[in-house]
Amino acid sequence: MSELIAAVLLACGCVSLAEVADWPPADSYVPKISCQQSDAAERCEQIRADWTGLYADAIAGRIESQRKISFCLSTGCNEGIVVEPVLGCAWRQVIAASHNPEINDTDRTNIDRYCGPRVLDDAGRKAAGDQSQAWLALLGVTP
Repeated sequence: MSELIAAVLLACGCVSLAEVADWPPADSYVPKISCQQSDAAERCEQIRADWTGLYADAIAGRIESQRKISFCLSTGCNEGIVVEPVLGCAWRQVIAASHNPEINDTDRTNIDRYCGPRVLDDAGRKAAGDQSQAWLALLGVTP
């Protein structure tokens, strides 16, 4: 499905091949295990069903999807998504730097919570910062 989306975006001229190559495919974040192993199998299945659309919306700059993506990368969303704390933090930094008028105190609090020393060490925070800068460039956001 992600290949189809990329092909459509390339065909319409909406994105260049370089831009598509820089965003990992959405399915690279979906674990290979069954949702039946989750304590919340129905929620796991739902997040997996919604993931490709959420991810596409997030890389298109939609803040609500970015919030959901960052949450799932930080927590796994009932084992529906691979836990990637550095990437979850990076998305939170993207949100904070986006200058979106919808940014609120919860967004700021989540940076402390999911990017702080209880979750990431200094190297993890540096990696998240580097990744967020790369994604901000792809999104066309200047800090």
